[in-house]
Amino acid sequence: MNSAGYACLQDALQLSAFPLRQPARVQPVTRLERIGDILAVPPAIAPAPDDLLGHVLFALKHEGINLTILAQALPRIPAQALEAELRKAPNGIYIRKACFLYEAFNGEELTQHSPVKGGFIPLFDPEQYLTMPGERNSRWRIEFNGIGTLAYCATVERTPQIMVLLQHDILARAQQFIQNLPSGMMDRAINWAYLSEAQDSFAIEKESPSEDKSRRFIQLLRQAHERIPLSEDYLVTLQNATISNPYDMAAAFRHEQNHLASGLHGAAGVTYVPPAPDLCRELMEQLMALGNDAVKRIDPLIAAGIISFGFVFLHPFMDGNGRLSRFLIHQTLCRAGALENGLLLPVSVAMKREERLYLETLQEFSRPAREFWDVRWIDQGNMSFNFTGHPAIYRFWDATPGVRFTLEMAKRALEVELREETVFLQNYDKIVKAVDERYDVRGSDLANLVMMCLSQNGTVSKHRRKQYKYSVQEEVFDYIEQVTQTMLRDQKEEKEGAKIADL
Repeated sequence: MNSAGYACLQDALQLSAFPLRQPARVQPVTRLERIGDILAVPPAIAPAPDDLLGHVLFALKHEGINLTILAQALPRIPAQALEAELRKAPNGIYIRKACFLYEAFNGEELTQHSPVKGGFIPLFDPEQYLTMPGERNSRWRIEFNGIGTLAYCATVERTPQIMVLLQHDILARAQQFIQNLPSGMMDRAINWAYLSEAQDSFAIEKESPSEDKSRRFIQLLRQAHERIPLSEDYLVTLQNATISNPYDMAAAFRHEQNHLASGLHGAAGVTYVPPAPDLCRELMEQLMALGNDAVKRIDPLIAAGIISFGFVFLHPFMDGNGRLSRFLIHQTLCRAGALENGLLLPVSVAMKREERLYLETLQEFSRPAREFWDVRWIDQGNMSFNFTGHPAIYRFWDATPGVRFTLEMAKRALEVELREETVFLQNYDKIVKAVDERYDVRGSDLANLVMMCLSQNGTVSKHRRKQYKYSVQEEVFDYIEQVTQTMLRDQKEEKEGAKIADL
């Protein structure tokens, strides 16, 4: 089966790139069409197998922009081939894009036999990709509208799932939800969000934070509202604040190779290898510049997803990268001015509940990236890491899965986590009030029993009855259960009635 476009370039030139989601294949069809997981190409419009420029132009026209492949393929095409094609179509959209990228990746100019005319053409099709306003190149009349630069760029496709999630206007709804709560309830809900976000961010890393660790992480989350720009010093300060072992505290971005591992022994257990230290530092400079700029130019949640996942894929520290990547979601939203009144969307709480989906999203990048590393076990605790790929796999990456996941978790954080906790607090207040009106119970005992009863779906356990039998009357336990169960039953019936009404 002959390939075309990016698939042909990848095969013919043995390029370092992740597997294409929908490779172009020459098929016995009469028109270009998407069939299952391939783009079926009629033989009549497929470029000749050895026509590399033809495949570049075909890909630019029919497959969008894949900078990872283009950055490697264009320098392998003779300048004369591009100049000859340009002579035939001096204002052609796709040859102009190819020439613009050729010069950017090669660092040398092509010969123009006549100036390019016409309006500016966006490099990324805004109907296919989420983009941001970019720099205009007058020589080729091309506007670079990617999210980033030609040194580091994330692509986000306008998938149906992402577009539906964006229509929810999650941040505005979260702000409205909090503002509509009574002031006392608002403070309690926000305090719960901070505590739970800290605990679950550690829990994702399989850590149980001490009270001191939780308090320090909560302080970080609150400080995000100060809107401090990203810098190496700032990120180092954040990393130090999330780590308790002084030997793991960084003084700068890493100067050695790190990796992630499973429980398997030796090289077989290495699941991800981020870029080498020098490339990591270069790309972190790009990511920080993007993080400081993008919040003003694209949807804050889109920016948050890109910065968070971009950070964890670069892994600039030897420890603490996961917690910091999730903190950066909150930090990005704060820098965009999207969270007022100290509001926090507890995305880590949502992620903890969707841990498998979180891991699968990370693996969409980490697994194919791992294929470009030759890892060898030397002896106990020592391995060699040899990168066999091209830096383009880290420079130009598909952020679509990470952005989709971030939007899903932000939506869940609002519609499930925050709302459920608010209902919990409202129920707690009503039960405490009902018991207080009938019985005289010590405040701390009543608070603990009501919370435990709510957490156990309306039951005060035998253990708790025994624990409090010398300070709380037996009938109080029964009354707490009765009030709680009645309230939960009424709410369940109300919810089911609302579902039926919606049908």
